[in-house]
Amino acid sequence: MNATKVLLQIGILSLALFAADVLAEVSAAEAKHLGANLTPMGAERAGNADGSIPPWTPMAKTAAPVDDRGFLGNPYANEKPLFVITAQNVEQYKARLTPGQMALFKRYPDSYRMPVYTSHRGATVPEEVFAAIRRNATQTTLVSDGNGLQDFSSAVPFPLPHNGLEVIWNHITRYRGGSIKRSIIQAMPQQNGSFSPVSLQEQLVFRDRMKDFDPANPGNVLFYFKQEVTAPARLAGSVLLVHETLDQVAEPREAWLYNAGQRRVRRAPQAAYDAPGTAADGLRTSDNLDMFNGAPDRYDWQLVGKQELYIPENSYALDSPSLKYADILQAGHINQDLARYELRRVWHVVATLKPGQRHVYAKRDFYFDEDTWQAAIIDHYDGRGQLWRVAEAHAENYYNNQVPWYAFEVLYDLQAGRYVALGLKNEEARGYQFGVPASTSEFTPAALRQEGVR
Repeated sequence: MNATKVLLQIGILSLALFAADVLAEVSAAEAKHLGANLTPMGAERAGNADGSIPPWTPMAKTAAPVDDRGFLGNPYANEKPLFVITAQNVEQYKARLTPGQMALFKRYPDSYRMPVYTSHRGATVPEEVFAAIRRNATQTTLVSDGNGLQDFSSAVPFPLPHNGLEVIWNHITRYRGGSIKRSIIQAMPQQNGSFSPVSLQEQLVFRDRMKDFDPANPGNVLFYFKQEVTAPARLAGSVLLVHETLDQVAEPREAWLYNAGQRRVRRAPQAAYDAPGTAADGLRTSDNLDMFNGAPDRYDWQLVGKQELYIPENSYALDSPSLKYADILQAGHINQDLARYELRRVWHVVATLKPGQRHVYAKRDFYFDEDTWQAAIIDHYDGRGQLWRVAEAHAENYYNNQVPWYAFEVLYDLQAGRYVALGLKNEEARGYQFGVPASTSEFTPAALRQEGVR
């Protein structure tokens, strides 16, 4: 095994790292590493031995100018790639690439490329979120065979993970600003590159950011999510409402769909797992949204360890409002000349479908950025064991709001020769809106019926 695959946090993990049934919180002594040799989020504060991965240095809220529509300036606009990986030289870099990335070079040898830049580790969150993470470290435990959380606060329950389930819960619960509204598009280019964008209005609010949240009675809801299709006309007016739960085994996700044509609200229990994603031509599943979402109960989760990989990071160029969607969306894959990859440490977790469970993905290889707990790359395998789809999240730090998230995410279908890009906002009227006030009454089936207008 390559040495980079065993870069585990010193003094934190033991042989129990590989035991999926370890459900206990960490000790107070272990938690003292947070904010010391580890960042408050649980990443290694130091860089790597040769300096190609730098120490963690929190990004300033004024890292670059933000325009009056909320679009971020690029703090690294003047930087040039250190080198570019192509199909011709990919073999010399394969130790730091996933099988899915290697497959993309093979599938598109004449056009797929990865510009690699100097690494900058600036992702940070507000201090109150760091404080919640410190509390979680010694208090939060897994329940329901690892499919739910107990004594959880705000974000990232397991900054010092002992198993794969704890890592995936860090991704599911990670900080995304607490309360967000966004106007985005989803596009599914044909093999020739032509596309018809689907416009979406989304709102995501975590329970502790609701105006009527009661800390003494937090309930089982993790967050509320609402998604309305606003274009094209044949799809416009459909609205999906989701109540995401902390323990989806004890109390499954609740979902409702407003059908504009029928003008009625109905329950949508199918809006989970491998059900087709909204208006995506069958190119993604419901749980592909946000790279992965929902209950982890259908998989066994093995924590392999840490390694160094080239992953998309600081993707401000791709998020520029000066770009048109046609500048980004091309045949086969996005315009890789606009992409930015950096060398980072990632957690590698393998999810294998449990015996007797059903899902179109029999196995998923997850690679999570250590600084944010966000999934950066996911390789998806079908029931025959063949690599099928490759997901890449082009991440950036919304530094003015201290929110690590994605510029957008891409899911490549290697067999169909197509892909779905979700979350682009370059041509929209404004960027993400954080801190939008909301109450639970806005996320009820009755409210959904009132809002659903074709």
